[in-house]
Amino acid sequence: MSSIKNILVTGGAGFVGSNLCRHLVTSGSIVDCVDNLITGREESISDLMDYNSFQFIKKDITDSDFVSIFKQNNYDEIFHLACPTGVPNIGRLAEEMLITCSKGTDNVLTLARLCNAKLVYTSSAEVYGDPKVFPQTESYNGDVDPVGPRSAYEEGKRFSEALVSMYVKKYGVDAEIVRLFNTFGSGMSPDDTRVIPQFFKKIRLGENIVIYGDGNQTRAHMHVKDLVRGLVLVTAKGTPGDVYNIGGSKQMTIKQLAELIDSLTSSTVNIEYRPHFIEDHGGRLPDTNRIQSLGWKPVVSIAEGLLEMMPGHGVPINKNIENMSKVYTGQFDQNICFEPLL
Repeated sequence: MSSIKNILVTGGAGFVGSNLCRHLVTSGSIVDCVDNLITGREESISDLMDYNSFQFIKKDITDSDFVSIFKQNNYDEIFHLACPTGVPNIGRLAEEMLITCSKGTDNVLTLARLCNAKLVYTSSAEVYGDPKVFPQTESYNGDVDPVGPRSAYEEGKRFSEALVSMYVKKYGVDAEIVRLFNTFGSGMSPDDTRVIPQFFKKIRLGENIVIYGDGNQTRAHMHVKDLVRGLVLVTAKGTPGDVYNIGGSKQMTIKQLAELIDSLTSSTVNIEYRPHFIEDHGGRLPDTNRIQSLGWKPVVSIAEGLLEMMPGHGVPINKNIENMSKVYTGQFDQNICFEPLL
């Protein structure tokens, strides 16, 4: 029996998906990447097209013929990442989010069942809504408004989790759920609507960084390399039906993030505050004890990850920086910015 795995990655042309595909291909797996490119980009996977073990298929997982087309490939593993992302897209792509999380996830689970494939579903910290408990454990049910402005994404992800759980219990599908917290790193589109690439875009254009709200809302950022390692680890060691948080375990306010970026770049950075365009969440902080028990821990600090990203986003690095310790001037928490986020 061949030890080479045949793997499907849905949403594989997105930020996280492309990084995952690259890791899997360079590790020796055969990878089919499916994406309808609604928020993904072919440029993200262009370097993989030269590999005979990689194939890109432009396809929507909600299509009625999705299962019949892909079931013949007899996958060993499926990473289900497909879903439009980005808070500013919630209104514009609300229908697509809901249909992808319902019909699309059902199609992918049916495929996993027919192939007897191991499946990892990438959910989101958004299932916790605006949390009242810190840190958020996997057993916390969250504080979500089912008809609120963020409901298309929040409830879509929650419904997908319910589908995964049902397929595990009813059909014995070997599937785990991973809840992703704020992730950043190389491969993010310069036009990505998430906070870090948006900050970089404003700097590149010579405009003010825009912070929505007062900037005191907190996030716990994690580098995509750490996330990819976590996804692969859950596939290898996870328990069917279990849920795993993956994220940074140290909080930083959005204002602190902007100030850190200011210290890393040679550009002049001015901050502009605006009312938020959508109901925001005050904080995010995952409890990662469950995935740590599998042997996971993050290794990339937020400062290191930002410096790695900046050239690709047209943001000049402060030439006075000889090493990361030179950046630390006292206004930041050394443990948050310059050491692995655990």
